[in-house]
Amino acid sequence: MSLYRDKAVVLRTYDMREADRIIVMMTEEHGKVRAVANGVRKMSSRFGARLEPLSHVDILLSKGKDLDTVSQVELVTSARGLYSDLDRLTRGLAMLEAVDQLGMDGEPTQHLYKMLVGALDWLSENDSTLVLAAFYFKLLVVEGVGAHVDSCVGCGAPGDELIAFDLFRGGGQCRSCRSGVTVSAEAFTIIRNIVGGQLNLALAMPESTATHEVSDLATKCMEHHLERRLKSVAVFESPER
Repeated sequence: MSLYRDKAVVLRTYDMREADRIIVMMTEEHGKVRAVANGVRKMSSRFGARLEPLSHVDILLSKGKDLDTVSQVELVTSARGLYSDLDRLTRGLAMLEAVDQLGMDGEPTQHLYKMLVGALDWLSENDSTLVLAAFYFKLLVVEGVGAHVDSCVGCGAPGDELIAFDLFRGGGQCRSCRSGVTVSAEAFTIIRNIVGGQLNLALAMPESTATHEVSDLATKCMEHHLERRLKSVAVFESPER
């Protein structure tokens, strides 16, 4: 039996047989891992509560042919605070879904793990309407698909002339090149702060029409990149938005 230890964030779980559960997690060293936690649904389970989505854990696994097996689990950070706040829970679950879709089974992606841990740690201590949008835009930058907002992706016109955003090209457009969705100057400023090293400034902004605009655009950009609708976002979207 080959054992290995890693740190991981639980992305999702699903039941298997009567008392077992499959745990899907993003690990620090081994990428996305799927493992079975035997008997975890029993009341007597030693670590059932530690393997809920959003939990950050130190985990010992035994290598298997198709699925690894959970041997030991210790909490690094509990997600209890996020589960007590619906808005934060929603944002956290949306982060998990994006990372789950971007990560590859068994392929080390330390940047995904580190970005997710950092975002969830921030979310557990703070609240901002822009934290999810910032996470999405940062992920897209790392993936190499945007967001390009310093100049027009069509002709190179300066950033202060941008009035629209092209999802296909991942960046802003001037009036002459416009083909994408309209974006306000205030929203472009926020996006520049997010991707340009002024993240704290963006996250400190109060909720406004511009912050909602940025959040909606970030979701559209991520869904375009993933080529699928994000379920965790769709469930909690308000009808008027």
